[in-house]
Amino acid sequence: MTTARALTCLASEVQLEPLSFSACACQRELILPLLCSLLAVSIAAPVQFALQADFSQHVELAKSLTKKLLSEIPTVHQSCIGTEGLSLESTTEMKNLEYLTAVLAIPPAPRLIPISETYTLEMSLSHIAEGLQLHQHLLQEVKEKLKCPEKLTTLLADVRDLSAQVHKVQQLAQITPPEPQIQSSSLSSHLTGDYEVQVATHLILQQLRNFGQDVFRSLRHIFTHSTLKHTTA
Repeated sequence: MTTARALTCLASEVQLEPLSFSACACQRELILPLLCSLLAVSIAAPVQFALQADFSQHVELAKSLTKKLLSEIPTVHQSCIGTEGLSLESTTEMKNLEYLTAVLAIPPAPRLIPISETYTLEMSLSHIAEGLQLHQHLLQEVKEKLKCPEKLTTLLADVRDLSAQVHKVQQLAQITPPEPQIQSSSLSSHLTGDYEVQVATHLILQQLRNFGQDVFRSLRHIFTHSTLKHTTA
């Protein structure tokens, strides 16, 4: 039962039978504070999602596109990265690669966390869109210098498809996406040789995979909450 409906029921119950003045006064002392408390809870309760009916379906489609993107990354990495020691699964070179990430000036992906009162649906979707735009830009930069541009073309198409779907989800959630911003990066100026191109591509793919996994978890969280919202509505 909704709070508004509960208030209506309580208010109607007060008027069921005629009462003496003393009994009426007593009921007022009991009922009015309860009505005020329920009204305060109703006002203070945080508004979650203002969702359209097909919102969940489009979030589910975004999840599917994210899974497709994640499945493509190992294939692209295997085809484009031939330098020994650069593996998506290896963690032994992590410290050196963290240093190279800074040297090559590769911007970090936005951090995604579960939706809460302080981290809203709008913030989550905006950070997802921002991260996809960032990686689209970075992949485009290394594509010009790689010997397997056709593989990155397919991956870039996957990123664009997911980005367009996230934009659709934002629209259904009645969120106005911010104006797209061109990511400023000095990566191209650091790609002076084949080794630097290989390392940069490896780092970008690795970062995109980690970000994509966070995106999938975030979309799953959004989907779960949107489903519960419609179930309890």
